Amino acid sequence: MQADKKEILSQLKIEILPLGGLKSIRAGSDSDLGLGPVNDAFPQGHFPLGAVHEFISHEPESATASVGFIAGLIGGLMKLGGAVIWISSSKNIFPPALKMFGIEPSRIIFIQLQNEKDLLWSMEEALKCSGLAAVVGEIPEMSFTTSRRFQLAVEQSRVTGFVLRSNPRNLNANALVSRWRIQSLPSEFYDELPGIGFPRWNVELLKIRNGKPGSWQLEWAEESFRPVFENIPSIIADFERKTG
Repeated sequence: MQADKKEILSQLKIEILPLGGLKSIRAGSDSDLGLGPVNDAFPQGHFPLGAVHEFISHEPESATASVGFIAGLIGGLMKLGGAVIWISSSKNIFPPALKMFGIEPSRIIFIQLQNEKDLLWSMEEALKCSGLAAVVGEIPEMSFTTSRRFQLAVEQSRVTGFVLRSNPRNLNANALVSRWRIQSLPSEFYDELPGIGFPRWNVELLKIRNGKPGSWQLEWAEESFRPVFENIPSIIADFERKTG
C-alpha cells in the first residue's frame, strides 16, 4: 500500500512539472550536462531544459565567472544540435576562448544592441526560435512581466535561456525557473604540474522551482564539470601516463 502511494506521488510530480514551466525528461533522453552532485537539486535530477535561468553578479569577477560557467552548460547543450544566440550591449566575449568549453565560435551568433527595449525584444524573439540550442542575454534589469514573457516563449519552443544580470538595481521576484550566483575560486597546481590550473567556481543555486537550493565548488577539467578535488588522482595518473 505504501509503495502504491509513493508511485502515485511520483507520477503526480511528473505531471505537475509542465504546469510550472518545466519540461518533463523522457526516459533515456540525453539531458545530463555533467553537473554531477548539482543534479540532486533539480526536479527529476536533471538540469531544467526548455526553461530560462537567471545569473546575478555584483562585480566584474563574478560576471566573468558566470560567463565561464554558462559556457560549460552551453557546450553540453550544443552537443544535442543547434546554434546559440548571444545578445548583449557590449562585446565582452573573446570567441576563440569558448573552445575550451567544447564550443565552436562559428556556431554562436553575437548580437549587440544599445537600446534596452531592443535587447528585451530580441531576447524574447530569439527564445521563440525552436531550432536554437540556447539563448543568452546580458540584461541588467528585468520586470516580472518581462520574465513571464521569456518563460512563456520557451514553454512553446523548448529552447533553454540564460539571463545574465550584472549589478541589477533590484532583485525582484520573477517568473524564471532558477536564480544562480557564480563566483570565481583560485585554481591550484596539482603535484607541481605546469600550467595555471583549471577554472574553478563557487556555484550557488539561490532558487529553483520544485527543487532544492544549494552551494557547490566545481571546476572545469577534462571537458566537464567536476567537484573540486575529486579528479586529482585521475589527472595525475593521466599526466604520468602521457609523459612516461
